[in-house]
Amino acid sequence: MTQTVFIDGAAGTTGLEIAERLAGRNEFTLVTLDDARRKDASARREALNDADFVILCLPDDAARESVAMIENDTTRVIDASTAHRVAPGWVYGFPEVSGHKAVAAAARVSNPGCYSTGFVALVAPLVRAGLLPADWPYSCNAVSGYSGGGKALIERFEQDTDIAWRGYALALGHKHLPEMQSNCGLSIAPLFSPAVIAAHRGMVVEVPLPLAAMPGAATPDALRRALAEFYAGSPVAVMGETPADGEMLLRGSQAGDDRIELFVFGNSGGSQARLVARLDNLGKGASGACVQNLNIMAGLPETAGLRL
Repeated sequence: MTQTVFIDGAAGTTGLEIAERLAGRNEFTLVTLDDARRKDASARREALNDADFVILCLPDDAARESVAMIENDTTRVIDASTAHRVAPGWVYGFPEVSGHKAVAAAARVSNPGCYSTGFVALVAPLVRAGLLPADWPYSCNAVSGYSGGGKALIERFEQDTDIAWRGYALALGHKHLPEMQSNCGLSIAPLFSPAVIAAHRGMVVEVPLPLAAMPGAATPDALRRALAEFYAGSPVAVMGETPADGEMLLRGSQAGDDRIELFVFGNSGGSQARLVARLDNLGKGASGACVQNLNIMAGLPETAGLRL
């Protein structure tokens, strides 16, 4: 039976990409509001309460406001904002890590942040397996395409084409840190250094590891094998050893997709490693993850409508 989906914030980048992935699918019917009605509180309240599923593509405060408008116990919510990622009663929507059953049964699912998706994918399974320590002061370096910053940042980069690299969160308080720490079971918040590059989409997230100094840390080969075993049979791809050409690229012309690729690079002695995730910040980092969670919650194949 067709199930209804209301995207609250459908005019934003994430909302538009979700609608694009759902277009033409007969399992869902999109509930839409025209420009005038989507700014009308009563119309939004009606849509929020009538839909089987609501996907929130809103700023944090607006997302909390929308959840408060839901007055029934049947509407199920996926929130793409930061508002509920570590909130009680919400399931973290990374099914490969949080568990498919938890997502399938949830009334409230919080979609992971784009950077967090890479970090959690790399670190959480290895800490759980005892191959990396939970009490280590991890650092994380990452670059993202400018589309992750929404309409204002997209406009800025496309108008000022001289910007090649933009570092930010220089006060070390990035909003993804709580979910990165919580979902990896870390006792110390990571030191996170994000940046935006002059590409519309694409993301690389890296966690450098001084293995020789880390109590109980496994070798690079053991880390790679553990990730491959953990994600076997899932859409997460664990890649082989260092490419023959010794490099990794993000191309500005690359089309969007919903893949995530994980790499473990190690030095010849095994004393150091670089954990690296490559993904589309608008795909597995946002809209693709929302659709994957929606599929699971609706009892459908998790990869339906995804670009893998």
